[in-house]
Amino acid sequence: MNDRSKSRSAARLAAVQALYQLEMEGTPLHLLLHEFHQHRLGATIEDVTYAQAEESFFDDVVQGVDRRREEIDALIVARLSKGWSLERLDKPMRQILRAGTYELLARKDVATGTAISEYVDVAHAFYDKREAGFVNGLLDAVAKDVRK
Repeated sequence: MNDRSKSRSAARLAAVQALYQLEMEGTPLHLLLHEFHQHRLGATIEDVTYAQAEESFFDDVVQGVDRRREEIDALIVARLSKGWSLERLDKPMRQILRAGTYELLARKDVATGTAISEYVDVAHAFYDKREAGFVNGLLDAVAKDVRK
């Protein structure tokens, strides 16, 4: 994995964390981005050093999800099993799916397979294999809707 791939992977994980914080605390977006730039991206917190993330990519994913949330949520809901709602998914899962859907929708510079596998990797940071498989299946279905 080259440096750009590593910095984008770090940006994706940080974006999911930022979106989670945004939903949980309602921190104004500009303050949240500032906090991540100053204190989280590439920082060492409790003896854990976070990889340096590509800031512009991080910003685009977080701002893009925030700006296009209704459109993104509709794409996700369309692919959930009957009887399931976005609210029924736990909060980290919602953010993983939103970030992945945004990237598939808006970042045509990122290959479909790359976007999906990267968010499956993010899911592994939070969940077991079953949930990572769910992320893979749902994002693959969304990709079929948004990438012709």
